[in-house]
Amino acid sequence: MTTPEFGRLERVDLREGWESEPRDFTPWLAQPENLAVLSQTLNMDLVTAGQEESVGPFRADILCRNTLDDSWALIENQLERTDHTHLGQLLTYAAGLQTVTIIWVAATFADEHRAALDWLNEITGEGFRFFGIEVELWKIGKSPAAPRFNVVSRPNDWSKAARHSVNVGTSPTDLQYQHFWNQLDRHLEKKDSSVRVTSQRTRRWTAYRLGLAEFHLEATLRRQAKDIVVHLALKGRHSKAHFALLEKDKEAIEREIGTALEWDELPDQELSRINLRRSADPTDESQWPTLLEWTAETLEKFDGAFRERVRRLDAADWQPDDEMQEE
Repeated sequence: MTTPEFGRLERVDLREGWESEPRDFTPWLAQPENLAVLSQTLNMDLVTAGQEESVGPFRADILCRNTLDDSWALIENQLERTDHTHLGQLLTYAAGLQTVTIIWVAATFADEHRAALDWLNEITGEGFRFFGIEVELWKIGKSPAAPRFNVVSRPNDWSKAARHSVNVGTSPTDLQYQHFWNQLDRHLEKKDSSVRVTSQRTRRWTAYRLGLAEFHLEATLRRQAKDIVVHLALKGRHSKAHFALLEKDKEAIEREIGTALEWDELPDQELSRINLRRSADPTDESQWPTLLEWTAETLEKFDGAFRERVRRLDAADWQPDDEMQEE
């Protein structure tokens, strides 16, 4: 039996990757593909709203929207050990915005600053969330260095809360649907699925990230229609352009997923959907084993068909047809 050869991880000094925090690291992190890595670490879906935004007497490095709950998030960066000055800035940001997620990214967290974030998460209300993130660079041999984000401080029960709805009620139907979504979470985790659990959930539906704020995978339970729907949701001002570009590739997409899909442009909204439905009574728990398996498999097929496609989309590539131009 041949013994496999393995490389060895080597830690890289952060300054080899980013010489300057304001000139190099902050612009790098603000790019969608890099912010997506941090989003996955935090179980959020962050999209950059601005850099060096004024908040009181200070300027926040990156101002973001968490599109899963449409809340503000501020990112403050340090390529060195945390200090009291930056802690004071974070408190100023929290006071200025009232409801916000504060994300402090640093090379190393001092014990007192980690303890301070833990204390802030204990004493502040639900409108505030404080995260401490250490950033590292690693490589194997002569490979390019790869960043890794490690969470060192987070709100109490954040991991647990991220699995449950922020808007789920307590009626018997609400609780039953919540139980279904929790089982789906466990089903996906057991399969080590590429579809990642998020905190965005209501009684009827749950959402999953694709790495870009304008696109989500969603699953919806419909009691009256007696079905479950898995769909790609395209959101924002470019949703129609993105929908048209994907529709040009309709034949290949449906071939990959293995069936015809419903292409629902929703012309009067800043939203479009691509759907696949399965008839079932979501309140009949005897149907759940089959329904959970179908939902997990369908989400994975959608993830496989759309994840890289949506990353390549550019709304500027869409040209309205002649009829639309004449109007």
